[in-house]
Amino acid sequence: MISVADLVKDPIIPGNYYAADAYVQGDFETGLIENRKGARLIALPDILLQAIYAGLDQEVGQASGVVLFNCGRWWGKNFYRRFVEEVSEYYRRPLAEMEMVEFLQCLKECWKTHGWGTIDLDVSFYQQGFLVVKTWDSPFAAAAPKNTGQPQCAAEAGILESFFSQLTGRDLHCVQTACETLGAANNLFVLGLRERVEPAKAWLQEGQDHDTIMERLCRAQAA
Repeated sequence: MISVADLVKDPIIPGNYYAADAYVQGDFETGLIENRKGARLIALPDILLQAIYAGLDQEVGQASGVVLFNCGRWWGKNFYRRFVEEVSEYYRRPLAEMEMVEFLQCLKECWKTHGWGTIDLDVSFYQQGFLVVKTWDSPFAAAAPKNTGQPQCAAEAGILESFFSQLTGRDLHCVQTACETLGAANNLFVLGLRERVEPAKAWLQEGQDHDTIMERLCRAQAA
């Protein structure tokens, strides 16, 4: 409950830092886009993302996923640093002191405002040592080749791996287990220690679905 004394002392109540109409600013005449702190933003058209996928496939073939994953990890490292700096400064307390619901809301709004679709966390497997991340309407999936038989959001997986590794202070690994390019309703990513999630890659090659993979991962931990 907000007291009158708090309102008098600090009349500005922080709202949604990542509200699109406040966060994204720019000069349409010059084509300059910035965030509310003045940092430059880049708009990537769909055709450019499609060209990146096609160009990598032509140049490096099957290794394109590795290239995109490593690009995502570098991207995620800088994304985490900027996210922590902006959120901590705006809400006037370190990220570690925020409630889980506050952190998750900030991440959801940040993800959406940057044009990456919708994100949510599933902590149902926390006790087994896993975190599941769900995304919808991903621009990475929209631009990627369809019906390849394997998940195609390698860049997104790299971003998530780097982001949550820094957030938790543990060296986590990320494996995508469902993808919109394969007709799934959303994209699913499993995060955990490398030795725990690595078997999921082989099960994906066998054609196992997300639920089966999670069941087998949890069973392996119980054993």
